Amino acid sequence: MAILKSLLAFVLVIAAAAHAAAEAPDPSDWDGVLAEARGETVYFHAWGGEPRINAYIAWVGEKVKARYGIDLVQVKVSDTANVVAQVLAEKTAGRDSGGSVDLVWINGENFAAMRRTDLLMTPGWATKLPNWRYVDTEGKPTVTTDFTLATDGLESPWGMAQLVFFRNLETMPDAPTTLDALADYVAAHPGRFTYPQPPDFLGTTFLKQLLVTLAPDKDLLSKPATEEAFAAASRPVFAFLDKITPDLWRHGAAYPRNVAALRQLFADSETDLAFTFNPADVSAAIADGELPDTVRPFILDGGTIGNSHFVAIPFNANAKAGALVVADFLLSPEAQARKADPTIWGDPTVLDVTALPPKDQALFYALTEDPALLPPSQMRPTLPEPHPSWTERLEEAWVARYGNR
Repeated sequence: MAILKSLLAFVLVIAAAAHAAAEAPDPSDWDGVLAEARGETVYFHAWGGEPRINAYIAWVGEKVKARYGIDLVQVKVSDTANVVAQVLAEKTAGRDSGGSVDLVWINGENFAAMRRTDLLMTPGWATKLPNWRYVDTEGKPTVTTDFTLATDGLESPWGMAQLVFFRNLETMPDAPTTLDALADYVAAHPGRFTYPQPPDFLGTTFLKQLLVTLAPDKDLLSKPATEEAFAAASRPVFAFLDKITPDLWRHGAAYPRNVAALRQLFADSETDLAFTFNPADVSAAIADGELPDTVRPFILDGGTIGNSHFVAIPFNANAKAGALVVADFLLSPEAQARKADPTIWGDPTVLDVTALPPKDQALFYALTEDPALLPPSQMRPTLPEPHPSWTERLEEAWVARYGNR
């Protein structure tokens, strides 16, 4: 009996230890979080398709190592859906702690999928971060809503994005600011326009821009996509694509892989027009010598699609405390101002700059005005993302129609 009691006590101790390991640190006890985070390695699974973004994440790694003793390792991914699948596989296998993903750059359908399958750390942690007090929740409502879904503190915003087109004033003085004008230009200049191949993020964003512009009943887009709703809303999208595809670069038989490849085609004068989901991308590319200083951005009449992007912590992350500290640092005025600098990344801030202490406001006001940056007054309106369920349907329909050429 004594041996049995001892064995039971041992099992209870092990179970309690496993439960404690799986519990999330409480951001309300920030000193405790910092103490636990020191010495941890945070594996940050983030899209790796843009060198400037990778360089920024490396800078973040240097800062959190020096200040908090955290090793930040960027795991470069091409499709965040693969990260979701990885965490789901770990949950299915019963790996409730010690997971391989500590922090993930996420939004849209991937956030919806992780939330639906309970793959995220406990709700509310994001709004308890020390730097959350500076987040512009009133002026930038997308920081608390992700593709129509309330975030409920399950993910922390760290940047803004909006679709911006660009052209060279010397070769295209008049911007095609409507989809009809774009179609006319493509027809008149065969081979001079293209877009990344879905499911690349930017390629899919182009499809969603067509959807939110052309859908007859736009109210449907804020709800889950049914077969009937998708058929009705997507019909004009594919009619538009059918019209322009024969006159695309390489007649639509091939597509650039991502934003960098799309920008390279434009820089090499193979195309006359390109686009990006980073409003400061043109300015940064000019500063880096990738584009001539005669390139200018524009948005379509009626607005372009936009959103916030986030970082999330999986339920079974191995370095939860370290991930919390990295997420908070990403919200710091220092990190946000550097990220907003077009020579670094040019990603718009999620903070309310006017609410910052004067010394931190100065970090943002020091960013010089640039003719290759659209002022906020010209970035309106920002069109909301459709419900996440529309994304997968759009991608599947595109691949079925154009992917096997």
